[in-house]
Amino acid sequence: MKFLRRLVATLLIAVVAVTALLVWNHYDVQARGNGPGYNPALKVLRTPDIRFAALADFPFAPHYVEIVDPDLGTLRVHYLDEGPADGHVIVMIHGQATWSYSFRDMIPTLTAAGYRVIAPDLVGFGRSDKPADWEAHTFQKHVEWLTATLQALNIRGATGFLFDWGGYFGLPVAVAHPEIFARLVLNTTTVPRANSVLGAAWVAGWRRYILKPEQFPISGMVSDMTERELDADTLAGLDAPYPQERFKGGPRRLPMLIPATPLNPAHAPNAEVWAALAGWNKPTLTLISENLATQGFNPQVFHDQIPGTAGQPHEIYPDKGFFLIEENPEELAQKTIEFIERS
Repeated sequence: MKFLRRLVATLLIAVVAVTALLVWNHYDVQARGNGPGYNPALKVLRTPDIRFAALADFPFAPHYVEIVDPDLGTLRVHYLDEGPADGHVIVMIHGQATWSYSFRDMIPTLTAAGYRVIAPDLVGFGRSDKPADWEAHTFQKHVEWLTATLQALNIRGATGFLFDWGGYFGLPVAVAHPEIFARLVLNTTTVPRANSVLGAAWVAGWRRYILKPEQFPISGMVSDMTERELDADTLAGLDAPYPQERFKGGPRRLPMLIPATPLNPAHAPNAEVWAALAGWNKPTLTLISENLATQGFNPQVFHDQIPGTAGQPHEIYPDKGFFLIEENPEELAQKTIEFIERS
């Protein structure tokens, strides 16, 4: 009985502590979320093309498609389209502090093998239009924006390479529109669904890390989460889409969208996505660093839930950080090619 009382008391303390952190994170950052110079009359921002002109390591031509949002109007979404037009399509979707630029070292290996690579920038990221009000970003909106983008590009039967938030939004798209993807590569991602107190504590800490600084260091975040030092060209490429803080509403907002408790509006639909993945029989590969596999991104969770992971050549990489796409790009590309060819 004493043990039970202590356990209940410990859980209550944990819940109160996490709730306090979540409340702090929510109310302390509202004023800075949109950045200095925010103009409520301006709904959408667009990064000037000049910001991308000097990227020496990014020789890819921009392409654009338009989608319609009922609140923001027409949004211009940027994507890369490389490789033979008749090649099997690999759709590469980026994460929080990245954009299609982060696939620059994977693309040549994939296209040389005869594949067509389409890499969109999520709304609010890269060369895509950016909602000026950071609260325009919701989990469901991003799922809808990504769905509209892939449907506008007529993607069918593709291989999805989903990194970080690319999986957060891409997996709901996959289960709702199974015709879009024939197989999936899951790279350092998950389905966030508020399923643990420890997870809630992590979300609270992540929000504090991202939202407390007055200036959100896009390239600094990536650099902090890789084991090797990034060069000046890479740092410049990561920062290129964000000339001012008010352009960073998307990267700043995403931590607020992670379901930390069941009260978050994304909790219920994400739980449904997770349940639906129990019926996902299409080939699915997981690639992750050893460090992340032991810190909240255990790939075994996917292996236990998704039938399509059975028998696949999953890989865990030692001595690497979160951003494998920056540290192991050629190897990830080759692994993706081998996975497609065997499945």
